[in-house]
Amino acid sequence: MHTVLVEAEDGTEYPFHTDGAQIITGLTGYILGNPVTVYYTGELDFGGSPIASKIIVYDLPENNPDAQIYRRALDMVATMSVEQRVGQMFIARCPDEDAARKASQYMLGGYILYGEDFENKSREEVKSMIDEYQSASDIPMFIGVDEEGGTVNRISVNENLRDEPFKSPQELYEEGGFELIASDTREKCKLLKDLGINLNFAPVCDVSTDPNDFIYPRSFGADAHSTSEYVKTVVEVMKEEGVGSVLKHFPGCGGNGDTHTSVVYDERPIETFEESDFLPFEAGIAAGADMILVSHNVVECIDPESPASLSWDIHYDILRNELGFEGVIITDELSMEGVSEFASDEDIAVEAVRVGNDMLCCTDFETQIPAVIDAINEHELSLDTINDAVVRILVLKIKLGIL
Repeated sequence: MHTVLVEAEDGTEYPFHTDGAQIITGLTGYILGNPVTVYYTGELDFGGSPIASKIIVYDLPENNPDAQIYRRALDMVATMSVEQRVGQMFIARCPDEDAARKASQYMLGGYILYGEDFENKSREEVKSMIDEYQSASDIPMFIGVDEEGGTVNRISVNENLRDEPFKSPQELYEEGGFELIASDTREKCKLLKDLGINLNFAPVCDVSTDPNDFIYPRSFGADAHSTSEYVKTVVEVMKEEGVGSVLKHFPGCGGNGDTHTSVVYDERPIETFEESDFLPFEAGIAAGADMILVSHNVVECIDPESPASLSWDIHYDILRNELGFEGVIITDELSMEGVSEFASDEDIAVEAVRVGNDMLCCTDFETQIPAVIDAINEHELSLDTINDAVVRILVLKIKLGIL
């Protein structure tokens, strides 16, 4: 059963069941903050389960900047082919050969660059490489990296690009608290923007206090409340600097293993997530985070059958409705063992779109993009689902100044 969360004028929030409801939207569709009228049966009292029969969503005023951005995105989508729309939903690992041609051919939403893409290159060579990709694309691309600091750096390990690698969040906090974390984030953003990179897959929001945890070296290494303050600090600076932020790895890795190499089952109760793991993500959302990356952990208390990245319950019931996230949802890399054991490359991509991912982070885009297009043509995927995702993607590109 699907729900939508509506906030009344007094600030009280009410969840309405929407299965079978008639939903009428204006030009801008769903935007967080849009006025609504809900026709329903049942009780609104605490513990009640009101069922919506009709929901009317009204447009924001014309002078509202968000409404203007959404209209621009909607106008763009209306002129795009199905192939262009689907291509925008993929941020691909940059191929070793013919990257510019493939960006153009598949109309990709973006590339994510790794250490080998920067190895031994000068600043000018990196800028030229990225300019080539952007010039080949009719719709400017996300150019993303994992520049977390510490054990995961793609750029700053190259001495041509920075004198020394960026330090981990734990090291920075020990040396200078949140003030140093903020200044380090600002320097990082300026370096990325100078190179032509507009998206950093950071901050890591996972709560970990055990040095034996797989995720611990990449995490803030503290409890949920301290991690939340760290996430808030980083996202706010990234927003000020105009670099896209990605909260990861939802719904939180905890002390679990590495989905790069195996299927991971998380047996913790839902209370652990609600009282701990969700908190840094909520802090990031409140600070204005642009994307949330969903992990491949199988979270048994929410959906015991599917990896989080392929779970409708994770995307709609938790991220969209419970946490109220309105931005872009993206998968973790779809070639990881933690998800690849569940289906073929083609089926994984189709399912990832069906359950609510706006973007797919992948390597095998030359197989997966045609699979998604075929699923649309065969009515396995709704074009409305595609349109909603692409609008969110284009809105973010507009807000970041990419478009």
